[in-house]
Amino acid sequence: MKTTGIRTHAHHGRHWLKRIFLALLLAIPAFAHADLILTAPPRESAAVSNRLYGPLAEHLTRLLGRRVVYEYPKTWLHYERDIRAGRYDIVFDGPQFISWLNQQFGYRPVAKLPGTLRFFVITGKADTAVETIDDLAGRRVCFIASPDISALTLLKEFDDPIRQPWFVNIQGDMRAVFKAFQTGRCKAAVLSEAFYTHALTDQERAAVRVIHRTDPVTNQGIAVSTRLSESELEKLRTDLSRGNPALAPLLERFAPGRSAMEPATAADYAGYHRLLTGVIFGWELDRRSAGRLSPAEPLADRDPEPPVPDTRPAGGSS
Repeated sequence: MKTTGIRTHAHHGRHWLKRIFLALLLAIPAFAHADLILTAPPRESAAVSNRLYGPLAEHLTRLLGRRVVYEYPKTWLHYERDIRAGRYDIVFDGPQFISWLNQQFGYRPVAKLPGTLRFFVITGKADTAVETIDDLAGRRVCFIASPDISALTLLKEFDDPIRQPWFVNIQGDMRAVFKAFQTGRCKAAVLSEAFYTHALTDQERAAVRVIHRTDPVTNQGIAVSTRLSESELEKLRTDLSRGNPALAPLLERFAPGRSAMEPATAADYAGYHRLLTGVIFGWELDRRSAGRLSPAEPLADRDPEPPVPDTRPAGGSS
């Protein structure tokens, strides 16, 4: 009888251990994926990006009652990979990505920066060899590395690949693009209208000439994944359009003089995904996975991928 009792207790012990182990297994994903991930393109350094988006993540944590963390993508390649995987929950980016995420995974735009995005193609004022963008064929043009919206809006102007310029991808922001132009790395450059108007000095503007203005597009915005409920979405839309101090760094950087974002819907970004799917390889929509998201997994720590080299042969047109 004692032996039976011991075996019975051992059996029950193993049974309870199994149940506890199973419960822990089921609980792990809930804990691992409880955080909502806010992100934006790695246009700035990690330190600058944390100053821009860190306060917003803290504010959204209080607003939603769920922990929101800002995640800085190591490189553009990391960012593009994770955008395609639907990793992020709250994304601040240009209209092409907001539209693509909406079409591919059902992300919902909630807010946008006031005004529109428009880009100027500039060249040197004394440069008589370039009068229109058609004259840029075979010449170097600096812009923020594609698939940035500034690059895509220019790329769509060149249907014939034989007549395309040599595109020089610049890592960083519009100031980095302009510096590359000033130092002679390219014959022309693509600058945002806002940067040209508000960031260049009178002397800098006097030294260049605008040879092309792109059509305006919807400004950058914030979209959220299906991991946020409709009530959370509405909270965000209302809060961001009212404005709050947490938005100040972002607005100062991208919309100087503005105190709030504007409400946005999918209609505001309709069709802009074609700037990616029609121009850049690898961004085709996969309708089989549309609307389906996998839980966000921690990224493996790895060294950043090396930058793509400028393969333009030496001695060509500049």
